Amino acid sequence: MIDFVPADWAAPPWVHGLSTTRRGGVSRAPYDSLNLGSHVGDDPHAVARNRERLVADLRLQAMPAWLEQVHGCDVVDAPSAIGCRADAIYTGRAGVACAVLTADCLPLLMCSRRGDEACAVHAGWRGLFAGVVQAAVGRFRCPPAELYVWLGPAIGPDRFEVGADVRDAAGRVDARLLSAFRPVGAKPGYWLLNIYESARILLNDLGVNFVSGGDCCTVSAPDRFYSYRREGRTGRMASLIWIDERRSE
Repeated sequence: MIDFVPADWAAPPWVHGLSTTRRGGVSRAPYDSLNLGSHVGDDPHAVARNRERLVADLRLQAMPAWLEQVHGCDVVDAPSAIGCRADAIYTGRAGVACAVLTADCLPLLMCSRRGDEACAVHAGWRGLFAGVVQAAVGRFRCPPAELYVWLGPAIGPDRFEVGADVRDAAGRVDARLLSAFRPVGAKPGYWLLNIYESARILLNDLGVNFVSGGDCCTVSAPDRFYSYRREGRTGRMASLIWIDERRSE
């Protein structure tokens, strides 16, 4: 069986959300073992087998529509989004899995309180400050106050060192985002960014009150998570959300 981190949130029980880890697949080092990214240099046959194992173990109705993620803010609809250049994927249909790939960037899973809408979001700092969270929230029919959001495994606040250019970009978006940065004492001009806190600030500003997660650091757990910053050449994990067709109102 594949290993995964289940979304810990108050979503309806028929809405399933999780992030896979690096465990439970067939890829060889440095992609060992559940690499789900086809763009990182891994053996394509191993990636295909890992994706098939994902579908089988999670009992998905079909393969997720894998995106070409570009650190932007476009949102596309599943399941017609296969190969689309976008960083968020939305559905209002049961039985359709939305997925994004990460290896340090922040995955966000979103669903409506009624459990009839869902979205998966890929947010590195570029996408986060470019507006991908706002775009994803705006795709929902329900108001932001009726959204549940889970923040999946990402680079932690003690490991995400960035330059002044990233802090300046955040400040141009919203001065309140500057509170998510703290200086690196021995390196003037460098900062530690709490990407989880940045997301919470943006979500709260939109009126999203039910935000959970944000307690895993991909860099600090090499035995469980891929990390591009730690390893460079590495695999990708998937964060998925889907609405069960057997849901009950």
